Amino acid sequence: MPISYFQAVVLGLLQGVSELFPVSSLGHSVVLPKLVGWKIHQNDAFFITFLVATHLATAIVLLGFFWRDWVRIIRGLGRSLRDREIGPHDTDARLAWLLIVGTIPAGILGLLLDHALRHVFASARSAAFFLLLNGLMLYGAELLRRRAPVHEEGDPDDRIARRVTWRGALGVGAAQAVALVPGFSRSGASMGGGLLAGLSNEDAARYSFLLATPIIGAAAALKLPELFGSQGNGVRGPALVGALCSAVTAYLAVRFLMRFFKTNRLTPFAVYCFLAGLALTIYFAL
Repeated sequence: MPISYFQAVVLGLLQGVSELFPVSSLGHSVVLPKLVGWKIHQNDAFFITFLVATHLATAIVLLGFFWRDWVRIIRGLGRSLRDREIGPHDTDARLAWLLIVGTIPAGILGLLLDHALRHVFASARSAAFFLLLNGLMLYGAELLRRRAPVHEEGDPDDRIARRVTWRGALGVGAAQAVALVPGFSRSGASMGGGLLAGLSNEDAARYSFLLATPIIGAAAALKLPELFGSQGNGVRGPALVGALCSAVTAYLAVRFLMRFFKTNRLTPFAVYCFLAGLALTIYFAL
């Protein structure tokens, strides 16, 4: 068996947390096996197949957590298509198109660069270095933010729809491509982009999670046939266990983060990534 059930549990729990926390799930998945001596490499076919299951579980959790929002958003999209315009006060329709605009560059860049970047930066040493840079990215976003980190009353979707411009949505979507490099965080890049677009931490996190749902879900669905094909042989059992573990920690993570960012910043995650990346870079160099 290429991956044991114990490894599946550990990696599944880790993926669910690190996918939503702005600390790079791919970077942690590359570094951990190297640290503990597991014979798992991120470009191994069985490991990629395993990650498909854990990512799909995370996307399903996000869809369930924001289910009511997605119902409204889809209805708003339907109204805009029916009327061939976005009503001046139709928050849900505008938010739907902001998410579409943000998804397009992430999807295109992912299809074009995913294979190349993962192979070029496949080592634990490079992942550790980019984790350090991820910390600097998060800290820089906080320094350049346009709005004070305070909890705001009212409808968060309305605030997102009013404050994020079409150019801002495109920029946030494109920024997520940095997560194709192990060590950089997709959620960190999108949250940082949200801060630069004028959102509070709470709204930036919400926009990031809404944007993540179709991106993570579509990426996993595209590779789902591999799980049920020959590449899934010997991996399906551990993949199922890993997916269930990922779902549990993803749910706990999104609940925690939506509360945390009501009054807190990205700074603690920036400090963690910088110090962990620095320590690991030194360790792997020695």
